[in-house]
Amino acid sequence: MLVDDEPDILEFVGYNLRNAGFDVRTSQNGADALAKAVEDVPDLVVLDVMMPEMSGIEVCAAMRADERLKDVLIMFLTALDEEITQIKGLEAGGDDYITKPVSPRVLVSRIKALLRRSHHHDTDTENEKKLPVSIDVEGYLVKLEDGTVMTLPRKEFELLRLLISRPGKLFLREEIYDKVWGSDVVVGDRTIDVHIRKLREKIGASYIRTVKGVGYKFVVE
Repeated sequence: MLVDDEPDILEFVGYNLRNAGFDVRTSQNGADALAKAVEDVPDLVVLDVMMPEMSGIEVCAAMRADERLKDVLIMFLTALDEEITQIKGLEAGGDDYITKPVSPRVLVSRIKALLRRSHHHDTDTENEKKLPVSIDVEGYLVKLEDGTVMTLPRKEFELLRLLISRPGKLFLREEIYDKVWGSDVVVGDRTIDVHIRKLREKIGASYIRTVKGVGYKFVVE
């Protein structure tokens, strides 16, 4: 999610991020950004500091105080280069702070680095939680808590991999379609439901929870 009150910045930075392969949503003010983030939780927010009504630092603090958004990565992208502002941004919960102007290549590299670090952290956290279901991506295997090891058809494996990547996160149906089947593939409305049913039969019904009409999430009781 890219948040800036200047349309030119949204257009320019958004264009470069999309060219780098990112799915980008935009917002021109803090309140709107918070509402959109709650509706569809982003992996990372690129956030301006100087905005009307609600500053970027206030938006960052609000996200960190919200249970649904507290783990979202937040990168400040702002023309303000004063040390005190950088300190306030990081103390509010920001993960990185970049001053404008910045080349698109450097920005993309910083974003990718931040996402990589987050991925490693998420993996460590999942291991600490000792998830009852684990996946071996290289071996294409799924292992259950009781020691059972199984292989799954490709789409079932990719669906489980997506859900288990963020335990407790609600994945919207549209997001699942896009990440598992791809936006260019036409599938029926019941495709996800059928694959979820098959997964439940194989790994246990209690791990995948349905939010009717919205999506699915992997839960650990």
